[in-house]
Amino acid sequence: MRLRRKPWIDEAILDYASFVHLEHCEDHKGKWRELFEDPDKPLWVELGTGKGNFISQMAQLHPEANFIGIEIQVGVLYYAGKKCAAAEVNNVHLLRFDVARLEEIFAPGEVSRFFINFCDPWPKKRHAKRRLTYRDFLDRYARLLAEGGRVDFKSDNAGLFDFTLEEFKERQWQLSEVTYDLHHSDIVNEAMTEYEAKFSAKGQPIFHCAAMPPAGGIGHDEGN
Repeated sequence: MRLRRKPWIDEAILDYASFVHLEHCEDHKGKWRELFEDPDKPLWVELGTGKGNFISQMAQLHPEANFIGIEIQVGVLYYAGKKCAAAEVNNVHLLRFDVARLEEIFAPGEVSRFFINFCDPWPKKRHAKRRLTYRDFLDRYARLLAEGGRVDFKSDNAGLFDFTLEEFKERQWQLSEVTYDLHHSDIVNEAMTEYEAKFSAKGQPIFHCAAMPPAGGIGHDEGN
């Protein structure tokens, strides 16, 4: 969902220029850790960070990691910056960038963990390739993940979740923590997005899985 652009945000977001990157993200490819106080910490990346509820909480809970949140809409990214600033976390950088172009800003093995929370389900079959868990995206994540890295996925869309499980299996990823009702499972749910908090409060079940790429690299039929 796209929010109506608020002209004042273009100036207001500059208040967070020390950790919000609106352009030239490609310049940091392979060197993102150098921007953090402790470059030796693993890099955890949220794809589609929204208004920042999830990443600001996770940064507080996990000072042992460095975080990057990616969001294409400046009008949304501003609120994520505001929330991270209020949380007084120093282990977060936020990027305005298109997640379809991840390999332009990250080097192979640079990321230890990807989080995909409530992404657009693109329900029409002809749009399947746009889903962030389509096999081409999974292959990109596999190339960018460090050894032992993983993807964490949450959704409230049953069709997208089933599709995601099948795509992971087709690409030979190792699945774990699979549940069709996260909030009533034994799986630890450390932080929620704004969307998750709103709809889970109404009784909407939340689906979750984690997955690790095949040890030998990308699954079979690469490029198909």
